Amino acid sequence: MTQHSSATRSGASPLSRAGLLWGLAGVTAFSFTVPLTSIAVTGGLPPLFVGTGRAVFAAALAAVALAATRQRLPQGGQWGRLAVIAAGVVIGFPVLTSYALTTASAGHSAVVIALLPAATAVVAVVRERQRVRPMFWLVAAMGAAVAIGFAAVQGGRLTGLGWSDLLLLGAVVAAAVGYAEGGLLARELGAWQTVSWALVVSIPVTGALAAFSWWEQPSTAGVPEWASFAYLAVVSMYLGFFAWYWGLAIGPMSSVSQIQLIQPVLTICWAAIILREGLTWPVVGGGAAVIACATVAVRTRMSPSVRQEELSA
Repeated sequence: MTQHSSATRSGASPLSRAGLLWGLAGVTAFSFTVPLTSIAVTGGLPPLFVGTGRAVFAAALAAVALAATRQRLPQGGQWGRLAVIAAGVVIGFPVLTSYALTTASAGHSAVVIALLPAATAVVAVVRERQRVRPMFWLVAAMGAAVAIGFAAVQGGRLTGLGWSDLLLLGAVVAAAVGYAEGGLLARELGAWQTVSWALVVSIPVTGALAAFSWWEQPSTAGVPEWASFAYLAVVSMYLGFFAWYWGLAIGPMSSVSQIQLIQPVLTICWAAIILREGLTWPVVGGGAAVIACATVAVRTRMSPSVRQEELSA
């Protein structure tokens, strides 16, 4: 693993089968996150510990990888940007989803989280000050409206959202900010290096919160819960990013990144198989509608000029 071994390759215009397969491997790894988080938090592990403890273990792996490959330290403002990434994808998303899944089903959560690709595209557009067609904003807004409407109807609250739904929407915003900023910083530090440094930067916060959570509420979990936690720490929080970012590196990024749109479909399937959650028509229909909006939003954002800029980055 060299310093920029996972950086985007220049001029990778044709869609590579290897890039597609590595991207699919990363998305498949991430698709187990919601069901396994549900097992962990409903089986005796404190939600705060699940959300932060997995980052502590992943940070230990990251520190070893960074030291073994002698990566250079981030410079100047890169530290602040790493803090933003850590706040979004290392702390924000895991903690918020952990608390949400104490009451929300995995399938329900997957539909709301299906907003993530479109939300990431919106943040990237704002962050890079890209000019996009009005259709992009319209479809992104439609996707948000469909997800919020689904959450309200599923919860039986036609006049408002439940607490778990607000937590899930907050998790989507946090991850979108972290993904977008991480994608930009990865051009400077390298992809897996950016994730690794974000994990290391977060150790003072995640370590303190995990220790406090364990002291306040000792675990009563068994083997299935700890096995789920181990997967979240090793794969969801760290190794999954290796496959995902390597697929993006082989590219082209604009094509491989759209594989993420199948993640909620896989998550709903795993929830049905692993957690025995029924595949109801509202869940299937709501998921299909949100994914359709996210697909159009991502594709609308990817105008020919933007695609060319990414391919030559």
